[in-house]
Amino acid sequence: MEITANNPNRTSWVDVPENSDFPIQNLPFGIFSTTEKDARVGVALGGHIIDMYELASRGYLSDIIKDAEVFNQAKLNPFMKLGRDTVRAVRNELANIFDSNNAKLESNDDDKAAILVKQSSASMHMPVQVGDYTDFYSSKEHATNVGKMFRDPDNALLPNWLHIPVGYHGRASSIVVSGTPVHRPKGQTKPDPEQPPVFGPSKRVDFELEMAFVTYDGKALGDSISSDEAEDYIFGMCLFNDWSARDMQKWEYVPLGPFLAKSFASSVSPWIVTMDALEPFRCAGPQQDPEPLPYLKTKGDHSFDINLEVGIKTDNTDETKLTHSNFKYMYWSMAQQLTHHTVNGCNIRVGDMMASGTISGKDSDEFGSMLELTWAGKNPIKLPDGSERKFIEDGDTVIMRGYSKKDGIRIGFGEVRSKVLPAK
Repeated sequence: MEITANNPNRTSWVDVPENSDFPIQNLPFGIFSTTEKDARVGVALGGHIIDMYELASRGYLSDIIKDAEVFNQAKLNPFMKLGRDTVRAVRNELANIFDSNNAKLESNDDDKAAILVKQSSASMHMPVQVGDYTDFYSSKEHATNVGKMFRDPDNALLPNWLHIPVGYHGRASSIVVSGTPVHRPKGQTKPDPEQPPVFGPSKRVDFELEMAFVTYDGKALGDSISSDEAEDYIFGMCLFNDWSARDMQKWEYVPLGPFLAKSFASSVSPWIVTMDALEPFRCAGPQQDPEPLPYLKTKGDHSFDINLEVGIKTDNTDETKLTHSNFKYMYWSMAQQLTHHTVNGCNIRVGDMMASGTISGKDSDEFGSMLELTWAGKNPIKLPDGSERKFIEDGDTVIMRGYSKKDGIRIGFGEVRSKVLPAK
């Protein structure tokens, strides 16, 4: 089925402010509620939300969706279970309904009032029920920086890194939507190598600039998804802040990797941008050397040009930009990550979430974590009020944003914003 919603010449009869993340060429899916409406499926368009339940109930999607109740749900999973072709058809039809040349809904004041909700009057919720969550480690620059800091600078990458998309199984229950405060975690650390470990709040809370993708239902247990078909199983992408407690992580990660240092919280943006909307921004990823094993080889371009940035806001200062990066820097693509994830027969289910790993560029102002930006605290960042940050302190709010832009069309992800509160 052709993707007609991406037509760059489309305009909408719904007002879309200049530089909005949500033009008619985007149409990302999420879950919203208002004081009058329970949590349900919505689509962002300019400063409004399309109430998909009302739209379907009033017959505007009757050729595609037979039961409007699929949108009267507090998670996207039931809709996603209908599969890629249905999602594509719905998005294409949304573009037609809200196109400037289509007055059917625009001229119906009663329907329009029920279907369009101002984003400013809505609350956003966790968009998907995450069954399983995997965090990858796929930025060569980030992995190299960490290796230089904590291992041998001359052999920063571990022997397996250039051969497999390294990942670990994380905690799905503590993934929260943007706006949810995060409490500083407590755990064991070992500040003095000559003394026993101590217990208490982490002193090195950090963000990690990541993106995540969400899956459709995969194949049966025992079957694998090939690199050629991997993207057919990806619904869309969101911003992802992989909160980390660096002092706890340093003590606990040997021999089995991250645990309490990661599982206390991860934050996601509320809108899922479909892979169809990102198609115009497809690009080549970094050259892979050595050549991947045959099952990981891909044809064509499998990376995406997505600009990313991180800011910090304190109770006493306006937002200060900390870093900028780009998703196209990722060494291992989403297709390769999903292929490797399933090559042993591991099954994936609708709503599974897979994070990219910290996205860092080559330059120091493109690093994706405080660990790298301050080089483990040795080079503190100065804020406008004169204070310094080695890591994230209580009261700090971290804001991540992302967007793609080409030929005058901007496809954005909104933001993921979270405030760190003291340990309980």
